[in-house]
Parts: sequence; C-alpha cells; structure tokens
Amino acid sequence: MTQALDAALAVIRAGTADIVSESELRAKLALGRPLRVKAGFDPTAPDLHLGHTVLLRKLRQFQDLGHQVLFLIGDFTGRIGDPTGKNTTRPPLSPEDVARNAASYERQVFTILDRARTEVVFNSRWMDAMSAYDLVRLASQYTVARLLERDDFAKRYKDHKPIAVHEFLYPLIQGHDSVALKADIEIGGTDQRFNLLVGRELMRDAGQDPQVVITLPILEGTDGVQKMSKSLNNAIGIADPPDTVFGRLMSISDDLMWRYFDLLSLRPPADLDALRSAVDNGKNPRDAKLELAFEIVARFHGTPAAEHSREQFLAVFSRKALPDAVDERRLDIPPDGLAIAYALKAAAIVKTTSEALRLIRQGGVRLDGETASESLVVRPGTVGLVQIGKRRFYRLHFCEKGA
Repeated sequence: MTQALDAALAVIRAGTADIVSESELRAKLALGRPLRVKAGFDPTAPDLHLGHTVLLRKLRQFQDLGHQVLFLIGDFTGRIGDPTGKNTTRPPLSPEDVARNAASYERQVFTILDRARTEVVFNSRWMDAMSAYDLVRLASQYTVARLLERDDFAKRYKDHKPIAVHEFLYPLIQGHDSVALKADIEIGGTDQRFNLLVGRELMRDAGQDPQVVITLPILEGTDGVQKMSKSLNNAIGIADPPDTVFGRLMSISDDLMWRYFDLLSLRPPADLDALRSAVDNGKNPRDAKLELAFEIVARFHGTPAAEHSREQFLAVFSRKALPDAVDERRLDIPPDGLAIAYALKAAAIVKTTSEALRLIRQGGVRLDGETASESLVVRPGTVGLVQIGKRRFYRLHFCEKGA
C-alpha cells in the first residue's frame, strides 16, 4: 500500500509548482476511493489553447490513477469576468458567447481527458439558484483586507486603478464551486493560488474536508512574456489548423522552446535532457523545434497531418533558406493592432511604407510561412516570423504600446 501511494504521489508531484498540502493529499489517496478532482475553465474564448493542456495533462494523470475529474465550465463566472492577472476590469461575456464557447470546450477537452472518468459541470447550476440573501451571506465570509492580499487586486489598488465590487465576488464564487461539488482536490495555474486557497477556507466553514490545492506552472504565450491567452492574441489553439499550429510553434524563440518542451511534451525527461545536450553540442535548435511542433500537431491532429505540416513548413523555409540566427526585434503597436505594411516600416525592415506595400503586392512578404496581404493586421502579444524575399528573416515580437 505504501509503495503504491509513493508511486501515485510521484506521478502527481511531477511538474507541479506547489501542493497544499502533500500530507493531506497522501491521506486522501489512502482513502482507497476515486477522488473528485476539480479544475475550472472560464469560456472566455471558443477554443482551448496549449496553455490549458498543462492542466489537462495533470487531470488525465489523475484519471489514469483511477480518479474522477470535475471539468467545471464557469458559465456563471464567465458572465462576471475573471480578474485574475488583469490590471483592468475584464469585460463580461454575453450569455450567448458563454454558451457557444462552452459547447466548443466540451468538444475539444476529450482529445486529452477520458470521457468515462470526466463529469462536465456548469457553475450556473447552483449559482443561478442562489438568492441575493445567499450571495450576501457568501460575501460576508471574507474581508476586503483579505481580498486585497491578492496580487492583482493589490497592484491595482496601489496604482489607483478601479476595482469593481463584483470582481471581489469572483474568488468567493470559485471557492463556493468547490463547496457545491465537494471537491477533494482542485488544480489550477500558479496565478489561481489565492482563489484555490479561498476554496479551502469556505469548505472548512461549511464543515467539509478542505480540498487539496495543486498549482501548476503558467505557460507563456508565443510572445514569451505574458500568460498564453486568446484575449492577448498570443495563444496557439488546439483546434487551430495543423499548419497554423506548426508555423506558430516554429516562430517561438529558442529559449521559449525549452519551456514548451518542459510543460507540453509527453516525452520522457531523459529524452528531453538528451535533446538539450545535443543542442548544446551543436545540433541546430531549429531541428529540435521541428520535433516539438511535430509532436504537438500529431497529438491533436494525427501523425499524417503533422507530417504534411512539416513538409509544408520545410517547403517554404528550406533548410538552406532559414538562417541559424534570425534577427529578433520588438515592436510596440496599438492595442487594436497595426497593418503589416506599417509594421514593417516601424520595425525598420523597410525605409518607407510605400516600399512595404510594393513588396506585399509583389508577394514578397510572408508571415509565418503565409503570403501577406495588404489587409493583414498584426496584433499585440504575438510573435511573427517575417520573410522578405528569399533570404531576409526577422522574428518580430509585437507588444502592446504602453503595456
């Protein structure tokens, strides 16, 4: 029994940032019953992205150990707007957006999770039934001072940026979800730690055994700076076309590549250590990145699609055409994006906008392997591999001006 518990703990512990607490986790595992493992997802965009898969992989490990996953779609909290990690109030979604995005999530999640051991739940089931009196009682269980301990609230308060009252309700509702579901364990990113710990306190107040909290590292988006997020335009969706996924993975920096290997690859750690050693000893990092892109595309679209995407990429960026070192440049652009011609001028790739337009009209500009059009708009929070003609390559990091 002890050896089985130690083996299970080793699997669960791998890749985690924090466990609160491991002794409680061991005690729950020793109960000998399937544990209820909760993870919440706000349907803020129609597609899951690679950042979500860090959590989904851990959930699948719990399933392989015989436990039940509670895949919580926050359709109620999605209508509030999750303030986590935001320096401004996040706009709420319409009920129609929430319903459409939630349905898309349900279709995609089972590319990783075991359907037989997954219960998809919506927090509107109990929150819509909650009276105003019940909500006020929930709010009375936590103080403003405690809520201001959360980093994003504390920073906004210090910077005199507005915090709407409804945002204070978000961590309380997330914690109440755990009470409603009687969760044994809740998993989330490190940015969710405060909310997950609130759940422990609310469960204790409700006379329940507090959930164990497990946090996982945050996957940076393609910009290599901010958390991967559709709203920041730095995400790679698992339902994106195979060629798009392949191309965007090939556009990330060499340093970020290792972070993606660590958090996304299913290859044994020994294999990744050997690959890193090979690169340190002269192997082209681009070849390692090809392995990463192939693995990810094959996982979500199948091996034939991955093979096709690799050939397509190599046909555009032949082994001789793409240099070992690509000129990297940062470009600050407006929040709503910038037309590609103006971006090329602002990045000093061309001298004039007219020159950029001429190159575009001649088909001489490619972004991530695709021929650019005059109407193409680049967005902040993304990284693009720009090719001018046959021999000039630039990796542009598009950042939001003033951020």
